[in-house]
Amino acid sequence: MSISQMLDVIKKASLGAVDAGQPVALLFGEVVSVSPLEVLVDERFRLPAESLLVPESLHRKELTVAGQTVAIRDGLAAGERLLLLRVQGGGQFVALDRVRGTL
Repeated sequence: MSISQMLDVIKKASLGAVDAGQPVALLFGEVVSVSPLEVLVDERFRLPAESLLVPESLHRKELTVAGQTVAIRDGLAAGERLLLLRVQGGGQFVALDRVRGTL
């Protein structure tokens, strides 16, 4: 998902939430597994890959130079914490970014 697509999703979610009188919810989740992707949200419920919109910035990116492949960006890993945006209606969640440190 490109940045502009992610921003469109956030805009639509925000407008829908305002129209419905419900604010968009920010939640925290922990990656339980990568393949298949599953995220535990606030230690209350699990989200399968079908419910998650993951931007390109959270996917692994590799570059091959002179026959050697080098990771220039890590993908998600089990145990990582994420900041999630619940899209109005609650059926979809956007993974905004990783969360480091204590809350």
